[in-house]
Amino acid sequence: MTARPEMYRFHNGEKAPLQFAVSEYEARIAGLRKIMADKGVDAAVFTSMHNISYYSGFTYCAFGRPYGLVVTASEAVTISAGIDAGQPWRRSFCDNITYTDWQRDNFWRAIKSVSGEGAVVGFESDHLTLLQKARLEGFLKPKQLVDLYEPTMRQRMGKSAAELDMIRAGAAVADVGGFAIRDAVKEGAREIDVAMAGRDAMELEIAKRFPDAEYRDTWVWFQSGINTDGAHNPVTGRRLQRGDILSLNTFPMISGYYTALERTMFVKEVDAESLRIWEANVAAHELGISLLKPGASCAEITHKINAFFEERDLLQYRTFGYGHSFGVLSHYYGREAGLELREDIDTVLEPGMVISMEPMLTIADGQPGAGGYREHDILIIHEDGNENITKYPYGPEFNVVG
Repeated sequence: MTARPEMYRFHNGEKAPLQFAVSEYEARIAGLRKIMADKGVDAAVFTSMHNISYYSGFTYCAFGRPYGLVVTASEAVTISAGIDAGQPWRRSFCDNITYTDWQRDNFWRAIKSVSGEGAVVGFESDHLTLLQKARLEGFLKPKQLVDLYEPTMRQRMGKSAAELDMIRAGAAVADVGGFAIRDAVKEGAREIDVAMAGRDAMELEIAKRFPDAEYRDTWVWFQSGINTDGAHNPVTGRRLQRGDILSLNTFPMISGYYTALERTMFVKEVDAESLRIWEANVAAHELGISLLKPGASCAEITHKINAFFEERDLLQYRTFGYGHSFGVLSHYYGREAGLELREDIDTVLEPGMVISMEPMLTIADGQPGAGGYREHDILIIHEDGNENITKYPYGPEFNVVG
């Protein structure tokens, strides 16, 4: 009978060009190993898409299977399912082990082959399920478990020069999608038709700028009328009508890196009350951009924008925080929760951080000015202020269209 191994190394083909140089990943791993040394961790076991992608270059597609990255003082190895064959090795800057499905929990046997038993093991509390945590404890028999969720998040919050270049390119791609959407808006068009125009334009732009990348997950949320009330509402087949409020949201994904553009728009005309609310949101957006400076805390910035809306009797229409970090994240994985513009986040802005400014007001259906208003720019924090890398114009002068 054919031998059925628990795991094997399937180094098929040559290593693919990654989104960053090998030296970039080596620097990230060096930073991680310093964290591990400071906390007495022998082996870091990562299971999240964002940390595996950040430290190895491989962004997995789970499809019901676990994936991992094990880092020790001397090794870095991605752990992938056999269904992906050699692609995880080609897209990892480091070594890779493929585990098989012939026996349950070969994933954890593969991890143990790198980490060993009885070590001090680092893990991610924000990702590891109770079921998989029990498997970790059963197979690795750790001497101690150390949560690496927060220190790795803080490492990811500070961007390298190469990451900043990637994020600038992503913002430019988002702008391309925005202009394509603007051109596609007309009375009678469906949300889905407009969204596809933006997505297709971004996919083509990504392929032009990054010919060696993998292409997946770029998307658009284009919403109209009542469908603008939530920032993450799915696209529908609703047809645009004259006077509709619109929400343009483009999200290019480049090798795991997320960027975004969001704009309020109207079809052909905007009524007086909608214009008043829109202009107030734009003014809050501009105020917020002016506040994004090194040394300012997320909570401090939030309170100042709150006060601006309070003075205009609009604060009750605010629905969520005013901005968040960028990097290895998307709508289904990753979040640098320590860098969000909310009242309960005390993180102080530092050069090298990247954050959005995105105030949103939502007025209920049936009320004057009904709809969701949001503007979204991406800012890089520098020593002397910020750099706005979003170029698509905001406000009524450019965004009453169709």
